[in-house]
Amino acid sequence: MVVAITPNEILIRVGLALAAGFVLGWEREGHGRAAGLKTMILASVASCLAMLLSETYFLESAARSQPGFLPDRARLAAGILTGIGFLGAGAILRHGNNIRGVTTGAVLWYATILGMACGSGRLQLAGLGTVIALGVLYLLPLMESRIARDGFARLTIVLDADKKAEAAIENLLKEKGLQITNNQHALDLGNRERSLTYDLKYRRARDTNISSALVDKLAGEPGVRNVRWE
Repeated sequence: MVVAITPNEILIRVGLALAAGFVLGWEREGHGRAAGLKTMILASVASCLAMLLSETYFLESAARSQPGFLPDRARLAAGILTGIGFLGAGAILRHGNNIRGVTTGAVLWYATILGMACGSGRLQLAGLGTVIALGVLYLLPLMESRIARDGFARLTIVLDADKKAEAAIENLLKEKGLQITNNQHALDLGNRERSLTYDLKYRRARDTNISSALVDKLAGEPGVRNVRWE
């Protein structure tokens, strides 16, 4: 016997999807991310509605189908996950050597999964998933702040063409605890200047103020025209 979804059940599922999108969007909005409250709520509720439609199509088709035949209701769910991938990719941006938006893309995908769980009636699963997401977003940062992580930067130094300072600069970087992973040298005869570019790796927990101190020291050296830390 095929049982239709009641209006009260629809309201409960949509309401929980809205709540899940709200709490996830609130956390992202607080961090100034583009995919904040509106995006998370719309993604969660839209996926919930899509799953409700999928179940409705399934029930209607099952009622009209031959005995022993059940239509596939997973196709719309697969389409939801494919579509949300485009939104997640759009949230990931690169700023110099830093990549931002990976967590926002993951939260957007997660909100969609929670909405799908609500829409398919797996309310306990959706509730558990929301609690886990809140723990990851609000509690783990307290632990992450204590982890000594590697930092990466690019240091570009422009100096006079006749200034030979590579050895001194590299020794200074090593003294500051910076590891050189790659370096490039360029010569501009027209402007009579040389450019030295170093890709660096360092421990961010220990060297929180190393960039400003290093730039100031190098900028004060004779023959140095410009210093840039990215």
